[in-house]
Amino acid sequence: MRFSSLGRFGAAVLLGAFAAFAPLAAQAAAPHTLTVNGVGEVSAAPDQAQLSAGVATVAPTADAALADNARKMKAVFAALVKLGVPERAIQTSNFSIQPQYANNTNNDGSQPRIIGYQVSNQVDVTLDDAKKLGAVIDALVGAGANQINSVGFGFKDPAALQTRSREAAIADARARAQTYAKAAGVTLGGVLSIDEAGGEPRAYRDLQFRVASAPETPTAAGELSVSVNVTVVFEIR
Repeated sequence: MRFSSLGRFGAAVLLGAFAAFAPLAAQAAAPHTLTVNGVGEVSAAPDQAQLSAGVATVAPTADAALADNARKMKAVFAALVKLGVPERAIQTSNFSIQPQYANNTNNDGSQPRIIGYQVSNQVDVTLDDAKKLGAVIDALVGAGANQINSVGFGFKDPAALQTRSREAAIADARARAQTYAKAAGVTLGGVLSIDEAGGEPRAYRDLQFRVASAPETPTAAGELSVSVNVTVVFEIR
């Protein structure tokens, strides 16, 4: 760069003035923004059910308790197969062998005495038809299952509901932004950024319950909601 006509002092003044003007120019070019939150929620009847069931057996010896448990669990698996539950939808979730102790009523500090063993075998079952839950519970109890730990309801394809929730969340954010922009007397521009918060929607709702001795076990799936929260930054003019 040549400064013959300005001289060294004039060039320094010119460069200093340009350096001082640059941040102001960048600041002037930065867009004005409006940040709003949007919430989208979609509710639907669940089309999938999940339950945890199993067999607990007690016998004087571990071998006897294990043999009795295996016999009853085979009947439980057979009942599930008969109902059309595929093997991929059945998964062992817990298996344990625990000694059973006699109550020490003497309080003499002696070691507790083992009087038997308990074997527990539990499986998680996923049903592609939530309406079959009551019939499956009845069949399992009839086959020998004496533990129903929990049931839950969910969706085969939660991603489809999540997409609808996201669309609703963006629509909600835009509606809020338009309201604020109109009230403030500014013009709403395009979207500069979108941030989704809250993580993945919950697919299952867990329900704790006990099976009553009834000819048919009634169940109700109700509705589940999938919600998404977004933060959207709009340009305003």
